[in-house]
Parts: sequence; structure tokens; C-alpha cells
Amino acid sequence: MTPREIVLDQITHRETDIIPYTLGFEGDVTDRLDAHYGGDQWHDGLQTFIKGTSVVNTMKKDPTDREGYWVDPYGSLWRMDRRPFHLESPAMALPSFDDYQWPKPEAFFADDALIAEARQFCEEEKDEFFLIGWLGWGLFETSWNVRGFENILMDVVSEPDFVEELMDRITEQFLAYVDFTCRHLPDVHAIMFGDDWGDQRGVIVGPERWRKLFKPRYARIYDAVHAHGKLVISHCCGSIQDIMPDVIEIGLDVLESVQPEARNMNPYDLKRKWGDEITFWGGLGSQSTIPFGTPDDIREEIERLRQQMGKGGGYILSPAKPLQPETSTENAIAVVEAFADQ
Repeated sequence: MTPREIVLDQITHRETDIIPYTLGFEGDVTDRLDAHYGGDQWHDGLQTFIKGTSVVNTMKKDPTDREGYWVDPYGSLWRMDRRPFHLESPAMALPSFDDYQWPKPEAFFADDALIAEARQFCEEEKDEFFLIGWLGWGLFETSWNVRGFENILMDVVSEPDFVEELMDRITEQFLAYVDFTCRHLPDVHAIMFGDDWGDQRGVIVGPERWRKLFKPRYARIYDAVHAHGKLVISHCCGSIQDIMPDVIEIGLDVLESVQPEARNMNPYDLKRKWGDEITFWGGLGSQSTIPFGTPDDIREEIERLRQQMGKGGGYILSPAKPLQPETSTENAIAVVEAFADQ
């Protein structure tokens, strides 16, 4: 079986002998692994199952004349020379569209050269790997990029009409992004969104407001993806157990991240409740097992995830986050070798 076939079998809830996985690295983790193994040949032991490309850049930013400061098409100013990069000042100082020029979707589209490059990539890889068309930040992320995080949370309560219009405008943009991506990248198997609806405690705006503001709009967007014959994947951090039935109802095929440390996001509980209705991608604790476990703890948890989460299909193994700089070298080695050993 090809990696593409293995991933598709898992997403369609068919068991596979091999559990597909993804594994990313941040900071100096790769350098330390190179030093340990005496080179980068350790990469050869890791299988690639999923690849992605994009013709829409919802995280587009252009440099300004101030070093380290970048501006996005909405007009928001970002500080990019620190980890993590952060929003310095939002484009919309007030909850009003008066005297504000809303950007067209085309402002986020790739140019012809990048489109041709992405199409060639898909043509070359479509039969071997599961291909994703990335769309980046979603409705909630975009809303606070425009207004600022604290501001949008206050707006949700105090300026509901403004927020409804803002969400409608962003939704229309995303419908255009979906159409543009599917027309220019017909060989991708899925469209992937990223929207952190949850923090460690629960849904940030609360389940009821999420159902009012986001559910019907994402239903339209997911329907558009499915109408093009593609699967829907969404990255989402934090605890969203309270809205799991809702995201399944509106057609989310794969939930990525699955942070086990967040409230009620134990992956084994999620599997028991909804494992036959949605695919989970992630589940290896980036705030617990990886930084604080022993190498034996890590190997045992990876094997448990494979055995229990992969039962009946519907699972892609991954840390909830790429291996972070605080990951010890011995624990990074344990993750890499356990992922490669199946």
C-alpha cells in the first residue's frame, strides 16, 4: 500500500497494518538529533505519509521599513522577530467598517508562478502521498487578527451585530479560497483549515456562542469543500469536547492536534465516544509525555496510541505539537525511533 492509500483507509475507518504519522521539529531539535546520529541520515528512517501545498496564503505578511515589523493585507501590524511572533496593533481600532477598506480574497491568492509550482508538485506526488491544500488561519483566528484578541472577545459580547458582519465577510473570503484552491489544485485529497477554538479549559467564546457564530458558517465552508470532492481537515488547539458533536454534524472529517492535556481531550475517551464518526490526528502529549516522560514512557504511549486509537481506523499518529526546543535530546530520540519502528 502507498502512504496515500494508508491515510485514506484510516480516514475512511479501515484498519491498516501501519499507522500513518506526521512528525515535526522546532528550534534546535533537528540539530541536536543530527549531532547524536552523526548526520541527518536518521531522517531516512521516517516515512512520509502526508504532504501539503497552498495557492492561498491567509497568513500573508509583507515587511515594513521597521526591522522585525510586518503588515498583513488587512492592515494589522505584526512583530515577527520574536518567538512567538505576535500582533502588535490590529487593523481595526474600533468595531466598525466605516472608513475601512476590506481586502478582496485575491489579496491572498498566489501568483501564477507559485500556482504552477504547486500544481506540478501535486501532479508528481498525488499517487504516492496524501495531499493537503493548506488554507491557514480560519474564521476565529482571522477575526482577532483584524481586531486584536482581547477586542474580539469583548466584541462578541458587546458588539454582536458587528461580529456577525465580520464573520460573514470572512466566510465569503473562505468560500472564495476553497473554490480557488480546488480549481487550481484538483489533485489534492483534502483542504485543511486552522482555527484554535479552544484553550486548555474549553471553547474560548463558549459553546453557545460558537454554535451561533461559527457553526453555520463553517457548515457552508465544509459543504463547499465536500462539493469539490475533497475531505475537510481542521487544526484546532485546546479543549473542544463540548462541541465535538457539532463539528461532526457539519462535516469535519479529521480533527488535528488533539491535545491530551486540555480538559476532556483524552484521546482514548474521544475515540470511545466519536471514533467511528471522525478521524483524530495527534494525541501524543506535547505538554506532558514528550517533555516530562522517560524514553520508556514515550515508547509505551506511542505503542498504546497505535493499538487503541488505530483500532477500526480513524487515526493518524502525531505529537499534538512539533517537538519543541525544550524537548530533551534523549526524549527526541525516543520519539523518532518509536515512530520509525513499526
